[in-house]
Amino acid sequence: MQRFGIYLNTKELKVVRINSPYWIPQGEDWVSLTPEVNATLVKIRELVRQRNLVSDPDKVVWGEIPIKES
Repeated sequence: MQRFGIYLNTKELKVVRINSPYWIPQGEDWVSLTPEVNATLVKIRELVRQRNLVSDPDKVVWGEIPIKES
């Protein structure tokens, strides 16, 4: 299973780019949108719109992956 790509948090309306195994989104709020790690926000919003994942795809913004504590 490909785990790298762009993920959407449907509650926070934030997307993150995952291109390393450092942190992989988990839970019901996270949806894998595309394996294309270089997708633009315009393309991402279009994917969200096509899949009807949130009511207003134009509110989707870039988020940050959490920093792991050692």
